[in-house]
Formats: sequence, C-alpha cells, structure tokens
Amino acid sequence: MKKALMLGNEAVARGLYEAGVTVVSSYPGTPSTEITEHVTKYDEIYSEWAPNEKVAFEVAFGAATGGARSFCAMKHVGLNVAADPLYTASYIGVNGGMVCAVADDPGMHSSQNEQDSRHHAIASKTPMLEPSDSAECSRFTSLGYELSERFGTPILLRLSTRVSHARSLVELADRNEVGVKDYKKDVMKNVMMPAMARGAHVRVEQRLLDMAKFADTEAVELGINTVEYNDTKIGIIAAGTSFVYAHEAMGEKASYLKLGMVNPLPTQLIKDFASKVDEVIVIEELDDIIETHCIKIGVKVKGKELFSRLGEFSQATVSAALKNDSADFESFDEEIPARPPVLCAGCPHRGLYYALKGMGLYVSGDIGCYTLGAQAPLSMMDSCVCMGASISGLHGFNVARGKEQAKKSVAVIGDSTFIHSGITGLIDIAYNKGFSTVIVLDNSITGMTGHQNNPANGLTIKGDPTVAVNLEALAKAVGFSNVVVVDPFDIEGTKATVKAELQKEEPSLIISRRPCALLKSVKHSAPVKINADKCIGCKACLNVGCPALSQTKRENGKSLAVIDNTQCVGCGVCASACKFGAIEKGGNDL
Repeated sequence: MKKALMLGNEAVARGLYEAGVTVVSSYPGTPSTEITEHVTKYDEIYSEWAPNEKVAFEVAFGAATGGARSFCAMKHVGLNVAADPLYTASYIGVNGGMVCAVADDPGMHSSQNEQDSRHHAIASKTPMLEPSDSAECSRFTSLGYELSERFGTPILLRLSTRVSHARSLVELADRNEVGVKDYKKDVMKNVMMPAMARGAHVRVEQRLLDMAKFADTEAVELGINTVEYNDTKIGIIAAGTSFVYAHEAMGEKASYLKLGMVNPLPTQLIKDFASKVDEVIVIEELDDIIETHCIKIGVKVKGKELFSRLGEFSQATVSAALKNDSADFESFDEEIPARPPVLCAGCPHRGLYYALKGMGLYVSGDIGCYTLGAQAPLSMMDSCVCMGASISGLHGFNVARGKEQAKKSVAVIGDSTFIHSGITGLIDIAYNKGFSTVIVLDNSITGMTGHQNNPANGLTIKGDPTVAVNLEALAKAVGFSNVVVVDPFDIEGTKATVKAELQKEEPSLIISRRPCALLKSVKHSAPVKINADKCIGCKACLNVGCPALSQTKRENGKSLAVIDNTQCVGCGVCASACKFGAIEKGGNDL
C-alpha cells in the first residue's frame, strides 16, 4: 500500500477525500487552517472559507441534512462560535455523515486562552474521536463518517497543535464514492421546536448509551481504543499526544490504555485494564476529563495530583512526574536566540498605530496579526478579548464613561475579523445611537493564519474572482453616515483624520486601507537609506518597532541608525518618526 509523509492536518484532508466527502466549509484558525487548504487540492470536494465558524458549521450541517458527507474545521475558540448550531445539531442528527474538526492549542502558541474542547463534546452530547498521529488523523476522519451515519450524529474530531503540525507516515487508499443520500422531509426530526426537542433528547441519551457500549467493545476491535500490556506495576490511560509522550518516555516500563474515543468514554474497558495493573495513572493535557470519569465509575487513579492543568506536556514532563530517572533524552546545548513576534517590515498596521501613538487614546483591540501592536514600543492596544469584541466592547466602554471619553477612544479590527463578527457590533452602535469611532484595518487578506482570502477581498478559497463586500457601503447601510478611508503610510493625514472623526457627535468608521506587505501582488519601494551626516542617534525611529531598523555605534561612540536592506520595503513610516531628515528615500522601486 502506498504511503506518504503528511502533516496531521494534511492527513485529515486525505481522510476526507478517501471517505467520499463532497462539501467542506471552514473558517481559518491556527492550528486547524491547513486542513481546508489541503482540501482545495481535491477537485472532487467543494470547499469554501465561510465568514465565521458558526456559518461554516451550519453549511456543513445543511449539506449533511441534504444527504452529503460534509466537514468543517476550526480552532478551539472557533467552536465557541459554532456552539449554538452544534448543540441543536446533536439533537437533530444527520442524514449524510458529518465530522467537525476542532484543534485545541495547549501552550497557547497562537491563541488567547487554553481550552479543552472535550467539554463541548460532553455538554453537547456529541461523540468525539482523538487521533495521536497523522495516520490516525486520516483513519479516524474516515471512520468518523461511518460512525456518524451509523449512529445518526455529527462527530467531533479533537486535534491539538502537536498533532496538527507534526508529520508521520500515512497509508493512502482510494476514494470511496458514497454519493448523496436521498432527502425525505421529516418535521419531527429536523425542526427543533420544544415538542420535537423533548423526543430528540430521549434519542440522544439512548445514543450515548449505545456509543458507550461501542467504546467498550467495537472501538477496541476497530483499533480506536487499544490496550498494550508490558510491566503491570504502572498502567497509563491517555489519549492523543499525551499517549505519545507517555509511550516514548516510559516504553515497556508501563502498560497502556490508549483512548481514541474520548466521548463517550468506555467503562468496562477501563475497569478491566485497572484490574490488571498495580497503579493507574491518567495523563491528559489541560482538564481532568478522563480522570473524573474513572473516579465516577469507581476506578482509583492518579492524575492531576501529578500533572498540571496548564500548558503542553512532553516526554520529560511524563518522566519527571513518574520518577523515571532512566529515561534517555538528547539535549540541545546551543543557545537559541529569542524570536519575539513582531509586525512585519512594511506592515500597514504599523503606520496606523504610529499615527495613533501620542494621541492618548484608549484602543479597544481585536484578534489578528495587528494584536501585536499591543507590544512595545508601539504599545497601542488596551484590550483584546475575542473576535469582534473590539467594536461592541468599545461601545460599552464609551456608554459607561460618556461622550468625552468617546473622543479619546477607538476600536481597531481587521477586515476578516470585521466580516467574522464585527458587523453586528457596528449595527449595535448605530441602532443604539452610540458615538464611537471604529477603525477597520483593511489589508486585503486574512493575515494572521497565513493569507487566506475572505469575503472582503473578492477572491474565493481557490483564488477565483467573486463579489467583495464593500465596507464603505455596508457601514452606511447599517447607519454610519461618517465613513472615511485613509492610507496608513500617510502618517500625518491619518492622524488628522482620526482627530477630526473623534470630534464628531455621531459614530464614525475609518477604513485604514493598504494591502499586507507580504502579498505577492504588492509592489514595494526600494529600501530607505540612512544619511549618517544627519542622524544624531536619538533612536526616535526605533519607536515604530520595525524589525528592519536597528542601531549601531560609530567610532566616536555615538549611535547610528541602521537599515536591514533584506527586510526594508521602503514604506517610509520610520522617516515620519525622524525629525532631522536622516532617513531618505532609496533608489528605484522594486
């Protein structure tokens, strides 16, 4: 059988192809983004970027209702957005199979919180599978459709950063062309009015009982839940990456119950395993889901008394907790230089923030690469909660503190995030006669997750031209009469516009429009130059926080600004910071 080395996310996409999936709708969110990007390589599958995760889930669920095998992907906080349809979809069930992948981010590599998505599976009464490597990502994805159609339910596939972004071998199979099932109108099943929902809840509870039996029996036969007996002094129960860490750290010094189905959890399988080992250790990242289940069914275990609820684990974590002093690890003694996240050279957001700097504003922030503007030396963000919260949060802040405060506060939000969940906040301000100023940072792309198209830039997931949301027209349609566009590289012009809009009694929308510096379609200017005769070494240029700028020492000991020509794109923002004209335009444009 043919094999390929694949990312976990790539393997999920392969599993979708092999399972005969025909509809995929997602919203990009690290660490799940690459799943849908890889799906676009399979012409047999219709794929799209949805405006947000709720819409993506509803599109996939609608396709499953229509008889197609469907899929959606999101990160853990995205599942919060999609929770509304998820909980009811669990009651309704499916016609064609449906799988929803949710990628957790222990360690918060690219997230604003740590969150254990198993809680959503339990609360919504939805079955959840959890692969531990790329091979299982593919196999569990395909298997998820069989379970979805057999038990009539959506299936959640729990990934994590390390599973999504690690590579391992995957066995490839041919596509299973299952086709689209017939659709039959069934009001009692598909319309969740209270009378129908009461009956649906009964069916859901029975389904959980049936699937719990499956977890004890057939899940073992299918290799979803597996048992490995070695030294029986210690028996480890784990799932996903925690199992991989434990197995690599302990080897044959422990026995293992690996759980691939994490909701519902097996009962008899755990009891049988526990009866054959001296001590049971539960290893699970983040919360104590498996441990609590074990205690509930009367199995004595150790878990969070040995392992933290915080961050990622590792082989070293497991070895230390289990006092395995003989574990053999290779250490890397070289000092790795720190690489803090920073706005790219030429990023249009830097110009906007630099224009705001010194104005004494409260800045209500949002989720995107522009969130990096909160860091020194720009330090131009006061709050950041979740997608879209900048606009509605600013409205609440200003309502509480009054119109004078509103003249000293703005919200910043990216174009993709605005489409995702900022529009409703804008409507709230207009409808409730608010007086806030909102700035949309329109860089023509979804930058934070790696350059995905969105409804505001006029390109589909495959780069085909399509309609684009007109942000100016949209703002006016919802009630904003003050709408203005600025170029963030025009520092003085941007500053003057912001000051003028803040003085108005009605709400304002400012669109800071310039494409992302990393887009292939963007033509850059030549790098700027330092005039050493004019540079006094005041370091004012460093306040723009550009990675292409640094300082060196002259022979006389005084500082001199330095431009890294490999990074500088000639945006000129740093020149606006220099009061002595020491930063000059370079040669010909690139």
